[in-house]
Amino acid sequence: MRWLLLAPLLLAGCDNMVKQPRYDAYGIGALFADGKAMQVPPAGTIPRDAAAWASQAARPPMSLALLQRGRDRYAIYCSMCHGLDGSGDGTVPARGFPRPADFHAADQRALDSAQIYQAISNGAGAMYGFADRVPAPDRWAIAAYVEALRRSGPQ
Repeated sequence: MRWLLLAPLLLAGCDNMVKQPRYDAYGIGALFADGKAMQVPPAGTIPRDAAAWASQAARPPMSLALLQRGRDRYAIYCSMCHGLDGSGDGTVPARGFPRPADFHAADQRALDSAQIYQAISNGAGAMYGFADRVPAPDRWAIAAYVEALRRSGPQ
C-alpha cells in the first residue's frame, strides 16, 4: 500500500526528458567525439534538392533486367499478400487479413506505372507504404513487374 503512495513521488522526479541539452548549429556539443554539434551527413545520403533525388522520380526505361529485378523484389515484398500471379490470394489474406487488390481487375488495369509506384511508396487501402523499406529503383522495378503481371493475366 505504501508503494502506491510513493509511486507518484518517484515518477515526479523523472523529468529528465524535459531538461535535455540544446545545441546551436555551429556551437560546441559534447555528444560527438570531435566536440562539434553539427556533423557531416553519413555516406550515401542524398539531399532532397540534389539531382540524384530528382532522378528517382522518373521510371527507368523498360528492360529485361528491370523486370527480373522487379520479379525478385515482388517475390520478397509483395507476393505474401498479392500472390505470385497478382490475383490477391497470397498467404496473408488466406489467414484472415484483408484481401489486397487483384491486379487483373479493371480498376487496377487503369493504373499507370507512376500510380503503382506511388501506391508502393505511400501505401493504399490497408497496405502500408514501403518507401522506408524498399529503395526507389526497386519500387520502380516492382511497378514494372506489376504492369507485366497485369498484361499476362486474364483480360
